[in-house]
Amino acid sequence: MPIRLNLLAEAQAAEEMRRRDPVKRAIWVGAILASLMLAWASSLQLKAMMAANVVARVEGQMNSNSNSYKGVLDSLKKKEDVQGKISALHQLTSSRFLQGNLLNALQQTNADDVQLLHLKLDQSYAVVEATKPKTNENNRVIPGRPGSATEKIVLMLDGFDSSANPGDQVSTYKRAVANQPYIRSLLGKTNDVNLKNLSAPELMPIAGSVGKPCVLFTLECRMQDNVRQ
Repeated sequence: MPIRLNLLAEAQAAEEMRRRDPVKRAIWVGAILASLMLAWASSLQLKAMMAANVVARVEGQMNSNSNSYKGVLDSLKKKEDVQGKISALHQLTSSRFLQGNLLNALQQTNADDVQLLHLKLDQSYAVVEATKPKTNENNRVIPGRPGSATEKIVLMLDGFDSSANPGDQVSTYKRAVANQPYIRSLLGKTNDVNLKNLSAPELMPIAGSVGKPCVLFTLECRMQDNVRQ
């Protein structure tokens, strides 16, 4: 039986051992893992960039919405201010003092031998500025207060009494003015008509009545204060 000799057996065994070398395998495994790690890191970086773009877009939308919201709040505040002014003007219009009504009331008020010479109407306003809410040092909120205007009206009536006994009809006319319904509503419950001046008898100050004695008088009517907010 022939004997076969493999002269390359030693070389083949050495090659096989090199193929089965664990260090080489470890190198290949490490290279594959490093490649996978790089691919994973690249994918994470790509996702991070995409997420950053999304965040930037959302932040832009939020800033745009914030600006729009601020604009809406400013518009609402302006609307409230305008509505407040319109309401105040409406209140002022509806409750303003009408001189025509006063003159009509005086025409309906009379006493024998008493005649008005002239009247003086003084209107003034005491304005109180509005205050805004604020927080004191104890962190306590102090509420604000709306502004207001207090209307003060003073009516002065100058006239003369030329009755048989000059001066007797002044009190009668004074009561007539105080009890006139419209004037009484302006005076309120506490104010009254006051006699501020009563002269000594003298000659009448109007033409056509030369030589007739009379007394001059002045009545003061302080109307009730009217507060408008």
